[in-house]
Amino acid sequence: MAAGSRPRAVLYACSQNSVRSPMAEALTRLLFGNSIEVASVGLRAGEPDGFAMAVMDEAGMDIFRHTPRSFEDLEQFDFDLIVTLSPEAHHRALELSRDKPVEVEYWPTLDATRIEGARDQKLDAYRTVRDGLLKRIKQRFDWRAFGSL
Repeated sequence: MAAGSRPRAVLYACSQNSVRSPMAEALTRLLFGNSIEVASVGLRAGEPDGFAMAVMDEAGMDIFRHTPRSFEDLEQFDFDLIVTLSPEAHHRALELSRDKPVEVEYWPTLDATRIEGARDQKLDAYRTVRDGLLKRIKQRFDWRAFGSL
C-alpha cells in the first residue's frame, strides 16, 4: 500500500491500548468518519488513562468510553494496515500478520505515561503525542484529498 493511499480497515496497536492507539483510533474516526474502518489494541489491555482522556477532550474528542483491548480480544482480523506505535506491538503485529495479506507500519511514538513531573508537564507530553499522531495520520492517509481539519 503506497504512502498516501487509504486503507479500507486499519488497526492501531501499542503496549496497553490506553493512550497512543486509542488516540490514533479517535483521530482517524474524526478525520475520515466511516470511510475507514478503524480499531485499536495493545499487547495487554491496560486501564483507561485520565491524561489521554483530558487532552482528547480538549480537542473535542471523547475517548471516555474506550475500553482497552488486547490483540487476543480481536473478534476478527480483517485489516489492510496495522500501524504499530511501540516496538513491542510492532513485533507482535509482525508475528500475527505473517500469513495474512496485511501491511504493517511502525510509527515510533512517545510513551507519555513514562513522563514524570508536574501535571502540566505530563499534559504537554500527552498533547505532543496527540498532535504528532494527528499530523502523521493526515500525511499517511492524504487528508488533503479528503477534507480540511
